[in-house]
Amino acid sequence: MLDLIFVRENLESVRTALNNRNFPTELLDKFAELDSERRRVIGEADKINQLRNSSSKEIGALMQAGKREEAEAKKAEVSGLKEKQSEFEKLRDEAETQMKYLLANLPNIPAADVPVGADETANVEIRKWGEPKQFDFEVKDHVDLGESLGILDTERATKITGSRFAILNGAGARLERALVNFMLDVHTGEHGYTETLPPFMVNRKSLFGTNQLPKFESELFHIKDEREFALIPTAEVPVTNYHSEEILEANDLPKHFTAYTPCFRSEAGSYGRDTRGLIRQHQFEKVELVKICFPENSAEEHEKLTANAETILQRLGLPYRTVVLSTGDMGFGAVKTYDIEVWLPSQNTYREISSCSNCGDFQARRMNLRFRRAGGAKPEFAHTLNGSGLAVGRTWIAVLENYQQADGSILIPEVLRPYMNGLEKIG
Repeated sequence: MLDLIFVRENLESVRTALNNRNFPTELLDKFAELDSERRRVIGEADKINQLRNSSSKEIGALMQAGKREEAEAKKAEVSGLKEKQSEFEKLRDEAETQMKYLLANLPNIPAADVPVGADETANVEIRKWGEPKQFDFEVKDHVDLGESLGILDTERATKITGSRFAILNGAGARLERALVNFMLDVHTGEHGYTETLPPFMVNRKSLFGTNQLPKFESELFHIKDEREFALIPTAEVPVTNYHSEEILEANDLPKHFTAYTPCFRSEAGSYGRDTRGLIRQHQFEKVELVKICFPENSAEEHEKLTANAETILQRLGLPYRTVVLSTGDMGFGAVKTYDIEVWLPSQNTYREISSCSNCGDFQARRMNLRFRRAGGAKPEFAHTLNGSGLAVGRTWIAVLENYQQADGSILIPEVLRPYMNGLEKIG
């Protein structure tokens, strides 16, 4: 969430940022109106309070002087002031409530070096790794490969649950587990992350903290009973909220977490997109990376987090590219985002496999996550970062497609073979 004072004092720069993000500025106009009204009623309430205080002193002086009639007359004169002051205070509270609601619906301000653009066409490629393999046979997509090998079953998953679900069998299920363990081992053993296993359901307060609410209500799977729970859309939600409502000491930072979880998304806005296979599922798995750090270090931590995610693709030998997202394509809470896109031969293009974002103090402000630099220092909001390290299902897809052989078999990348009991090929 943006800081109220910052928005008030920088209305035009915030307006420019919203325009760059293709975000309507009507909310900002309403915010300015409410702020003006809030200041007015606070001024009126202060005037009445001053009048009540001076009248109280005057009444006391009259009583001491024995002028009871004059004192009673003065009391009658100001008798309605307390009620009027309460009315103004109520108007102030209503304005503040509406302002906080508006702030909760405003996206983050992009960093100065984020490319300005309307959508993904303005994203800027910053690097590539690996060369897409040239096949001397007609490539198949992961669905045809998986089904022919008996390791992927979407038909029975649809029967059991519905569309956008899948079942992995045999070596396919083992490959998914191998990818999870490989990713966690690299991030904990080499990159210094602490592994955590969080709840797969969260409350509304946690969803607000990582800006899923109120904007993305329709994207969530809600638990339909008297409790206010939702299935997590990503481990970012429970892991980033780990220290919500806390004040950390300076020597506690930085915090680096990694977590494997299933993830659940309704994909409400993706009707008709990627309906074939595992690209866009209601249930999928990710290994998430989360950082909590000092504000002055978040840009550097962002680069490191992105590099950590890229390492997994390099070790797997999967070609990819990294792009910086434009203002019009960034996520709601991000200051800056890098998307890592893996090469999929069947589509002859790169597809997103990780989105690595620096959220600045946007999430920390929403969840009241602070730190103190020294014993008596004023608490400050920490900076939070997150990214997939990686999306496991899409990595599974990329392995099948990039390591497919002419006979329909799949070579297992060497780094995964110890996790597959030495299996070299699925065939």
